Amino acid sequence: RRNPKRLGRGQGSGTGKTAGRGQKGAGSRAGHKSRAGFEGGQMPLHRRIPKRGFKNFARVEYQVVNVRDFKGLTGTVTPESLKTAGLIASLRRPVKVLGSGELGGSLSVSAHAFSKSAREKIEGAGGSVVVLNGVGGDDRAVEAAEPR
Repeated sequence: RRNPKRLGRGQGSGTGKTAGRGQKGAGSRAGHKSRAGFEGGQMPLHRRIPKRGFKNFARVEYQVVNVRDFKGLTGTVTPESLKTAGLIASLRRPVKVLGSGELGGSLSVSAHAFSKSAREKIEGAGGSVVVLNGVGGDDRAVEAAEPR
């Protein structure tokens, strides 16, 4: 670890006299420092610039799995089996299957959404597609709270 600069320790140190704080003024004094973005009462830059766009609060963010990722899986593919295989991160967010790659054999795939090409590839290989409605439960085993 590099040693920190010892400020105000003589002219030979390079940070003697004013210790890197400049000359007189509030910045050289001890005590209060203004917050980041404060411009002395002038309207700050982040408020002078116009607002643009919006963020859709109802947007659904899917966890994406491709058809090629099913290579090692057999039988029925569910969000739970995808989680144990490490293909998705959470059971709390919906899963969408996309059609990139080739499918090994026939599988019964359950997910919340399918692309057109993924549906065609799964059914073309003799498998079936099940569209799920709700998002699954908790990732952890949740113990039931005891009534008071």
